[in-house]
Amino acid sequence: MELRLDKYMSVDSVKAKLATHCGTSVGDMKLQLFDNAKNYLATLGPDERLLGYYSPDDGYILHIQDTNPLSLSANGWLEDTSKVEKYVMSEEAYNAREGTYRKFKETKLKEDPEWTAEKELCMRNGRPYNPPKVAERVTDANHLAEEASGMTVGDRCAVTPGDKRGTVRYVGQCEGLPLGYWVGIEFDEPVGKNDGSVKGARYFTCTEGFGSFVRPTNVTVGDFPPVDEFALSDGDEI
Repeated sequence: MELRLDKYMSVDSVKAKLATHCGTSVGDMKLQLFDNAKNYLATLGPDERLLGYYSPDDGYILHIQDTNPLSLSANGWLEDTSKVEKYVMSEEAYNAREGTYRKFKETKLKEDPEWTAEKELCMRNGRPYNPPKVAERVTDANHLAEEASGMTVGDRCAVTPGDKRGTVRYVGQCEGLPLGYWVGIEFDEPVGKNDGSVKGARYFTCTEGFGSFVRPTNVTVGDFPPVDEFALSDGDEI
């Protein structure tokens, strides 16, 4: 996440601000400062020292280390869902239950082989149902080349549907995908489908789940900064 921090804030004040956005208490924080290239610069302290002492710049990174060995965040309990014991129902037990979605779907498909959940919702709400159109097979290798011509690697962009934001990492054709031009996107959040590769061919590199390849018609380039869900209001700034 991105936060605005004033250089006249003390290290202790910075910790207090960060504590409202993470699961680590102020007393258990160890803050490490990294530059834009993720090079380690310093460990912040003592607590009364001002942030400006370290000459931070826009885009610098503060890494929070939780020093409490009993803390949930220190041991990954807030991120690693594999640590949480989950109830798992066997297929046999689920099939034996009445009133499940699976049995409801089976009944509906017997009545109407072309039944879908979307069709059901339209019927219940009294709205006409328009089946999705089958996409036409693309035979032109330069399909959407003109739309892609205005996009450059490094451009910020918004992708529909969902107004997902990210950075353009590749523009061109992709082996293994339908003919035509594609735009490789590194999203700001893990809303993608890959790590910049498609069927063994790599076009750019990013964290798994942050990359996707979309048609240029779904991409708009421009001034699209990352969305900060915890953006501070003017009243939160010093």
